[in-house]
Amino acid sequence: MPGEPPGGEAAITFPLEPGDSSGGNESTLTVIVAFVANLLIAVAKSVAAVITGSASLVAEAAHSWADTGNEIFLLIANRRAARPADPAHPHGYGREAYVWSMFAALGLFVAGAAVSVTHGVQELFSEQEAGDFVVGYVVLGVAFLLEGTSFLQSLRQARPEAASMQRDVFEHIVQTSDPTLRAVFFEDSAALIGIVIAAAGLGLHQVTGSPVPDAIGSILVGLVLGVVAVVLIQRNRSFLVGQEADPRVRSEVIRALLDLPEVSRVTYLRIEIVGPRTVTVVGDVDLAGDDVESDLAVRLRALEARISASPAVAGTVLSLSSPDEKSLTP
Repeated sequence: MPGEPPGGEAAITFPLEPGDSSGGNESTLTVIVAFVANLLIAVAKSVAAVITGSASLVAEAAHSWADTGNEIFLLIANRRAARPADPAHPHGYGREAYVWSMFAALGLFVAGAAVSVTHGVQELFSEQEAGDFVVGYVVLGVAFLLEGTSFLQSLRQARPEAASMQRDVFEHIVQTSDPTLRAVFFEDSAALIGIVIAAAGLGLHQVTGSPVPDAIGSILVGLVLGVVAVVLIQRNRSFLVGQEADPRVRSEVIRALLDLPEVSRVTYLRIEIVGPRTVTVVGDVDLAGDDVESDLAVRLRALEARISASPAVAGTVLSLSSPDEKSLTP
């Protein structure tokens, strides 16, 4: 568990993801913006779907209700992952963020993708024509603006984080240890694509008088949601089973350790992500000097404490390197 470094020594600063280890207030704001936007959109799309009878709008309404429920899961994820470490969970509760984010991804697949595809297939064999197309277009236009607002908030959060990690924005969103940022970004991206598909399906229905294009639009919306859900499930699974930090982070941590006067070599290092912006550090180091074993143990524990004092480090375990071990380089 993070502790105070002995002797008043400053904690070691590592180049990890910016933000606090609880997931950050910025992530919570991103989820709240997405929740409000999706709730308003879900109500509007549901009303429009009833008025117009459009299959694409039914799919979009299902999508927005799924997203609204998912934001609740993401808020729970942020809150539960922020709980402090205790004796039963010495590395904290950070991985709970991935559990609840997994629930959200599964909800998107079942309540969004499956419902949209099923309804679209049913509508392929229906002869019911839609009406009041203007209502549908207006609702989709408003939905695009609201989804765009939520999408821009996720981008606003991601850009400075990506720059600090020397990643492009999309790479950062895929690789980040923050599952809520990734979920909102992908859900909003899918929503914007879905709105365009729904508008096209509605327009072709109006032009041709056939419900088939509208039904195909509903199926396509469901397929987009299915792809996004699978991507999110896979990323959360990776973090739950244990994922090592970005190789660039590993190189910078090795460099930071070698810059310390008491460390002459690093021969092993594993940095595992255990929550949003939170890692554990396990390594073998060769300490400078020729101290006796008891003094080396004290120095090693002191170095562990300095590393663990970083807000991003949930725990540190260091061992002494043997002479025949190969040195690591940044």
